[in-house]
Amino acid sequence: MTAKVVQFNQIGSVTFFKNRRSKNIKISVKPDRTVRVSFPFYASSTEVANFVMRNIDWITRQQQKFETKKSDITEGMRLQTKMHNVVFVKGLKNKTTVNYNEIEITISDFNSSESTKYMENVITGIYRYEAKKLLPGRLMELARIHGFQFNKISVRNNKRNWGSCSPGNNISLNLQMMKLPDVLIDYILLHELVHTRIKNHGPGFWQKLDEITGNKARELAKQVRKYSTYTL
Repeated sequence: MTAKVVQFNQIGSVTFFKNRRSKNIKISVKPDRTVRVSFPFYASSTEVANFVMRNIDWITRQQQKFETKKSDITEGMRLQTKMHNVVFVKGLKNKTTVNYNEIEITISDFNSSESTKYMENVITGIYRYEAKKLLPGRLMELARIHGFQFNKISVRNNKRNWGSCSPGNNISLNLQMMKLPDVLIDYILLHELVHTRIKNHGPGFWQKLDEITGNKARELAKQVRKYSTYTL
């Protein structure tokens, strides 16, 4: 699947994905208001751009919905991460105070888009720190237990997937994994480790993944799909 970014005045940048499996042109608007268009190989860029222009009003409405959506976080709420206790309090200005594993996030207005973005950035920072501390060691442990080998590991804030394995067996992991239960984190790590040997999602891949997850590969994959890679 190949991609390129096209700029539209009304809606900003739109990522075009040419997908061999696509039969129709499809538009999706993500919670961060980014726009993606998937289309068949035989469709021209001009045809896809015209399709986007015909749907500008719909795209704008979807972006506005996400823009006006309030955060689910409220005053007094507590968030238990893998390594920190996080509490949200109301104050005069947005700020974050860290005391060892205790983090206090002060918010001036829990309903404003500015505060929502601030909270998202802080939580992302917490997840990034924890992911870099915890994921490499766990990946190496699972690789040792099950006899896999990989090259490099990187941690990113990816909106498209939970992890990936390159042809050179470099594994990239999404820092948003830190909000998942441990059993699902292990599933994603094992999923990518299996890809070091099998570069597709064919029957052999799922057979191997079943073998190392107690025949629960499909069940665990279904549970992962209940979560979003987007913060908050």
